[in-house]
This record gives sequence, structure tokens and C-alpha cells, in this order.
Amino acid sequence: MTPAVVGTLSLWDPTCCIQYSRRPPPCIDTACVAASSIRQVRSSLLPASLPLPGISSSTDHLRSSTPGCSGSPVRVAVSVPSVTVNRSMVGEATVEAMGRPRSAKGRAGETHRRLADEYPGAECELDHDGPFQLLAATILSAQCTDKRVNMITPALFAAYPRPEDLAGAVPHELEEIIRSSGFYSNKAKSLLGMAQRLVEVFDSEVPGSMADLTSLPGVGRKTANVVRSVALGLPGLPVDTHVGRLSRRLGMTTETDPVKVEFELNPMVPMAERGVFSMYLILHGRRVCPSRRPRCGECVLNDFCPASEV
Repeated sequence: MTPAVVGTLSLWDPTCCIQYSRRPPPCIDTACVAASSIRQVRSSLLPASLPLPGISSSTDHLRSSTPGCSGSPVRVAVSVPSVTVNRSMVGEATVEAMGRPRSAKGRAGETHRRLADEYPGAECELDHDGPFQLLAATILSAQCTDKRVNMITPALFAAYPRPEDLAGAVPHELEEIIRSSGFYSNKAKSLLGMAQRLVEVFDSEVPGSMADLTSLPGVGRKTANVVRSVALGLPGLPVDTHVGRLSRRLGMTTETDPVKVEFELNPMVPMAERGVFSMYLILHGRRVCPSRRPRCGECVLNDFCPASEV
């Protein structure tokens, strides 16, 4: 039986509202799930090029106006006036209200779910073609932006397309190619040593085990996890400054050492999803939650983040 509507939450657009079937009104998690469901309904009701009034801003309104919620089912309806005909069209969704995650593992899971919606199709931002190129690009990315690395690697891989080529590079010529990445002398030594060990020990193939990868010059656990998760399809949770910062702000860990952070996060995330979980945190750290002046008002995690300033 469909529950009766007992109240309405008006959105910023007075022509669009969310109706709820119990008191208290649904919390922000419910509204977000409902909005996602209604978007699917909208696709069958309105042309894709037309906006859905209110939904994009509904969460901001509800975040400040709704109390906590229980676990009972909620019937949520969003009424959207037709743009093409003189009538209203309604989409409905029944969802389960959710409370704030209280454990570190719960916050990790909810973070993963929400950021997957926020960054669909997230991919490694280092341009590469295969494990060897990604390995070299990741070594170059230390203290350097991905954008800058992507400006350097076309010339690097044109000059040294295979490990054998890079292993025989003249050091000062290699340094000139990668100079703009910073710390170019140390990075050149790492690239040369990495390529020479690949040729001498691994038959010019990038190995998959953590022990083998970290035996390469210039390769630590973060770089090894990037290569494992992105290029080799193996479990790996790279912990850079963004992953460490966000995992602490979100209350998943109190550790500051990247290796300890990785070991603490690993049990919270399914093995096959550790790489993309790290990628979500990196993208969110770059775009919404930088070390200085995090934009908490724009963050989809601010209703349960312990460090939220809103």
C-alpha cells in the first residue's frame, strides 16, 4: 500500500517540491537517493536537454532544514511542471532512509558510494600506454602536477619507447627532457635505474608483485600501487597527500604515515575497488577539499564528515 503524503519540502524553485510520507521529514541521504531515482524517471518524461528544476539545489536546502531520520521506508515524489504541455508530470521513488555512518568503515563505504556518483568514469589522469609508461610517468609525478607530467611524457616516450631504450639513455640528455618536472637529476637516476633493472632482472616486463615493484629504483608503495591498480588490474590503494588528508578529515584513520594509512584503509574497501577508491579521494581532494580552505559547502560528504565547517 502506498503511504499517504503527510508533508512537503519545498525546493528553491517553488514549482518543484519533495513530498514525504512520514514525520520527521527525510534526511539529506534520503533526498539524495530520491533525486537520483527521479533523474531516471525524468529521462522518460522530459527531453534530456531540459533541466530538472530544483533537484540540483535541493540538497543544499534540505541539508540545513531536515532533522535526523529513522530506517523506515519513505515515499518521495518530485513534481516537475511540463515544459512542453500544460500539465504536471510526477516521478516517484521508494527509498530507505539512512543515518550518518558512525564507524570508520561505515564512513569509508559511504564516501566510496557518494564519490562514485560524484566522479563517474574516474580515470588515472596520467597519460600512458601500458605499465611501463605508467611506471615512468608516476616516478616523474613526484612533487609535480599530472598536467606537467603529461606535457613531458610524449617527448620522453618518443625518445625511449621501451625499457631497453631508457636503460641506455645518456643521463644529461634524459635530464633535459624531464627538466621541467623538478628534481630532474634524481628523477633521471630513478628512471635509468628502474629501466636497467627491468631489463636485467624482469626481462623488460613490469612485474606485478609489491616486493618486485618496490625493488625497482625510485619505486615506493604508492607508485607500485598505482601501477598495480591502474595498469595491471591488481589490488592496490595508492596513498598520496590527498588520500591521507581526506581519510583523516573523514575520520577513517588518525595515522600520518602513508604506509600505515594504506594498511588501515585496506580492510575497509573491497580489494578490487581499492584503486578507484583512492582515485575518488584524489579527485575530491584536488577539486573540493584542498589542504587550505576546503570548500565544505560544496562537499557531498559534509553531513557526516567530522571536519566539516558547515
